[in-house]
Amino acid sequence: MSIEFQVPDMTCGHCVKTITGAVTAAAPGASVAVDLPAHRVTVTGTDQADKVEAAIRDAGYEPQRV
Repeated sequence: MSIEFQVPDMTCGHCVKTITGAVTAAAPGASVAVDLPAHRVTVTGTDQADKVEAAIRDAGYEPQRV
């Protein structure tokens, strides 16, 4: 299972690191793949979409589920 988010305000490597850390803290064992030019975050290894989305929001970003 994978969960995808569009994160338009993710613009740099620091953003990637922050989001990756937030997601892995909220969903231990999940894998995070980021396509920075496309502003897309794909999370696998968890089915807790709401928890992952909340973690990204708490990190200061505006994810939109794809």
